[in-house]
Amino acid sequence: MNLAEIALRPGRDPARAGHAAFRDSTGAVTNAAFQAMAAALGADLVKLGIKPGDKVVFRMTNTADFAAAFLACVWLGAVPVLQNSQLGRSELEHIVNLSDPALFLLADHMRDDAATAGLKPAVKRMIVTGQGLVAVDGSKAGSSAPLPVPFDAGRDTPAFVVFTSGTTGKPKGVVHAHRWLEALGDSNRARVLPQPGDVILATGEWSFISALGHNVLFPLRNGTTGSIMEDRAAPERILQTIERDRVTLLHSVATLYRRILATPGIENRYDLSSLRGANSTGEPLEDAVRKEWQARFGCPIWEHYGISEAQMVIGDGPNIPKKEGSTGRTWGARAAVIDENLNALPPDSVGTLAFGADYPGFFLGYLGDEATTKATLRGGWYVTSDLARIDSDGYVFIMGRADDCFKSKGVLIAPRELEEAILGLGSFAEACVFPIPDREIGNRIGAALVLRPGVAAQLAERPALAHALAGRIAPFKLPHSVLVMDQLPKNPNGKTQRSQVARTALGQ
Repeated sequence: MNLAEIALRPGRDPARAGHAAFRDSTGAVTNAAFQAMAAALGADLVKLGIKPGDKVVFRMTNTADFAAAFLACVWLGAVPVLQNSQLGRSELEHIVNLSDPALFLLADHMRDDAATAGLKPAVKRMIVTGQGLVAVDGSKAGSSAPLPVPFDAGRDTPAFVVFTSGTTGKPKGVVHAHRWLEALGDSNRARVLPQPGDVILATGEWSFISALGHNVLFPLRNGTTGSIMEDRAAPERILQTIERDRVTLLHSVATLYRRILATPGIENRYDLSSLRGANSTGEPLEDAVRKEWQARFGCPIWEHYGISEAQMVIGDGPNIPKKEGSTGRTWGARAAVIDENLNALPPDSVGTLAFGADYPGFFLGYLGDEATTKATLRGGWYVTSDLARIDSDGYVFIMGRADDCFKSKGVLIAPRELEEAILGLGSFAEACVFPIPDREIGNRIGAALVLRPGVAAQLAERPALAHALAGRIAPFKLPHSVLVMDQLPKNPNGKTQRSQVARTALGQ
């Protein structure tokens, strides 16, 4: 079982040689052209002496070259190490020290990247092009070595490494096995069945596992087409790419859907008639946002819960009746809400969300961190840091990260609940609820809000907000303090940095 061979197999059918594997700003990259790119890069890697088990650090943005280089490495049994191209020197040093790479692969526009310059001087830095690998000094790797048959990997052989966003400390290297593609590919195919002519766009960088799966590996495996948005995600750019490539399925994060909807009439500026569905992950999607998207864009948003340690394990889709407030049901993985002793709790109990660790889509462990691996994979469970409840029908309701929830006057406050109510008013583009330490009541409730264009600032004042929320949320859950911001701070994959919002509110 080789992940790359599985992904590339549909495109090797002569009948599909002219079908587009990818579309970008220059047009279509056919299956035949993409297969040739991967083979040329694989031959160059052999010439450079890359062996099974060698780690290769990628410093690239989304391009067909990136996809071809990733699969060429995996084909040979080497292990791509993917990290966000915006990371700085200290963050990259941490990743390089953990991975001890045999090679750096860089995009051409990053050949002078200061973050990699001088790191591991003995390790070669090669530029990835559509014709092969070129050294930073301009010399070619030379493609005289033939491409061998795919490395005969076991199911549990490491295939690639992605890194977490590091919201609770330094990024952790998540090691995935070759078995990952079959497990997650089957789940994603079942959740939203591919259709002939599908063109799929994910707005994140492929260093994140959700975008890597949905935009690269699953389209290749299913014989559909991946749409490449070369630049950073922004509302106008996303819709321009949908129009350009006639995208049918969109994958993005809740933050970007909120930003798109915050622009009045944006749905009328582009031809989006090709779009048959959108998918949201990264953080909970409020029902108010989902309903507004359906009304304005004429297509549904399906939500799924994704983690770097798997990719997608809970979700809804076209064939699942929607339950408001729920992220959907499990796909492939077995889910439970557990107590501190790892015992499964009855339906509708609030506890820690966990998944059966025997699901083949789960990771092998954290790179160089056995202690954290053992703390997360224990008692037959993969134990998350999220609070949730599961109802008697198997629908999962995510309450939020355990360290995001807090008590006020002895009552547990789940930020998502209040944020949902605030966004449901239709006046705010974003909302972030956070605790403000208080000696008397434990915590006061703070809310940071981003106004939609044209909305009067007075609507964000506490009395007006409390009046608007009357009947939508219990009075003891109303915010004590309201802060208006131009935008909420985000990490590289688009998640709101709640702790940074709190520090800003407290003047720290």
